[in-house]
Amino acid sequence: MKKTEQYDEPLPMLPNDPPLRAVRAFEAIARLGSISAAAKELMISPSAVSHQLKTLEAFLQMPLTERQGRHLVLRGEGREYYRSIRSAFNVLRQATEHVREQSASRQVTISLIPLFGMGWFIPRLRGFLRENPDIDINVVYANHRNYLSDAADLSIRFGVGQWTGYRSEKLMSGQMVPVCSRAFSKLHGLLDTPDQLATLPLLHDEERNTWMQWFQLAGVKRPLRSIGPMFEDGLLTLAAVQAGLGCALMREPLIAQYLESGELIKMFDLPIDDGRDYYLCARLDSELSQESENLRQWLRREADERRLA
Repeated sequence: MKKTEQYDEPLPMLPNDPPLRAVRAFEAIARLGSISAAAKELMISPSAVSHQLKTLEAFLQMPLTERQGRHLVLRGEGREYYRSIRSAFNVLRQATEHVREQSASRQVTISLIPLFGMGWFIPRLRGFLRENPDIDINVVYANHRNYLSDAADLSIRFGVGQWTGYRSEKLMSGQMVPVCSRAFSKLHGLLDTPDQLATLPLLHDEERNTWMQWFQLAGVKRPLRSIGPMFEDGLLTLAAVQAGLGCALMREPLIAQYLESGELIKMFDLPIDDGRDYYLCARLDSELSQESENLRQWLRREADERRLA
């Protein structure tokens, strides 16, 4: 392959930015052990590599290499600098390879809240993979406190359906019902009225006001104290319920498998709606790939079938 030393117009550098072309040349020298090997990999001349090395040393105001006979070796400063930048280059290479593989493998990335993933998405995923064996699914966590950091193709979000830069469609209800574990139910016996539930240990998912609202809806008039452990998300709340720590208000679609198996007990068939639901979201600034559209349509069908069941 013909060597060339022609480059595109460089991007403007910030005051503290190192000369990246020179850093790249130095990394190749340190990794491969010689200027000639670096020149071959970078497809430029050895003199151009030497020039880039001098540029970097001038920027750092210190020599990074020295001659020992006919060989160029790293000085102590050069070895330390190489150790510092080596991981950065590894990350760049891995990220580039990941993007190449993603474009070649028909991959779809979906972000979701952990309880939604464990309680609803993953138990159904086998069906989608059976219908679409050539699509790779990449499942990542959705940071529900900072959705702006989400770079997934599709995301399942919990809220009121309004997120800047996204189109959203309601996937399923976020209504909650009071539940407890089977062991907890055996210990405390069957309850006849919500007033009796008010005397039992209560668990809180994210906030303490929801139980107060449920008791008001149930007609419990005496004042209640919002006491009991509070958990940051539904997955932790579920673990606490399963451990028999108390009763919790939980989103019924996400614990359906536990209710059907009898592991969890619905204490009263009185749901409460706090105005938040589960939404299927996609970015407005890009079109969905056919693979992503396949997953979107499958999610819609699965959610519709559950509502009709």
